[in-house]
Amino acid sequence: MISIIVPIYNESTERVIQLLEYLKTNTFGHVGEIVIVDGGSSDAIKSKLTSYDNVHYITSKKGRAIQMNHGAKMAKGNVFYFLHADSFPPKHFDHYIHQTLQHDARIRAGCFMLRFDSGHWWLKLMGWATAINHSYCRGGDQSLFVHRELFFALKGYDEAYEVYEDNEFIQRLYKKTAFKVIRKVINTSARHYQKIGVWRLQWLHLRIYLKRWSGAGANDLNAFYKAKIEGIKERYLT
Repeated sequence: MISIIVPIYNESTERVIQLLEYLKTNTFGHVGEIVIVDGGSSDAIKSKLTSYDNVHYITSKKGRAIQMNHGAKMAKGNVFYFLHADSFPPKHFDHYIHQTLQHDARIRAGCFMLRFDSGHWWLKLMGWATAINHSYCRGGDQSLFVHRELFFALKGYDEAYEVYEDNEFIQRLYKKTAFKVIRKVINTSARHYQKIGVWRLQWLHLRIYLKRWSGAGANDLNAFYKAKIEGIKERYLT
């Protein structure tokens, strides 16, 4: 069975409920539970989830890597599916995951292709590039499924990373197992690009990739991202 793990932090209650309603009507039958991992939201979202039988609300320290690891420790499924709160996988996504893992024993992890809810040509191009099965074409917005045993064998996400945590873990997955990009589309929100600006955010991501490629560690990437994103907010968003 599949455990869906969704880290949240101050996500709107409406967005989380929308995702849960979507998952309820678009699963095939292989999902055993949905684990919502809250990193300390200021709203009372927990009270809104009581009507969902298979949804477990837990809390942890803030940080996507920390939250996803905590969710995995609490989850009971033999497959983990990490999903963003603003991303909507294809109908019967769990069936595609199940088929993929059953069809080829070498494959223990994978994701879907990506499409942003934006008509911007660059975001369309980025979505097209996710069809390429290479670690550099991966990202958290695509969601990620991974077999439980492999996840813990790799010791999960590196909690030292406050940014780039998805990419770092996926790069380790590529070295350890055959990775499958399922040719079905997950739709995700372009809200961060729309808020910050497509080119500003893309340039920031590129510099993070280059710093990582040149040997920067988690602390350097965290400090660089915080400084740059705060500068963007002060200059363009105030």
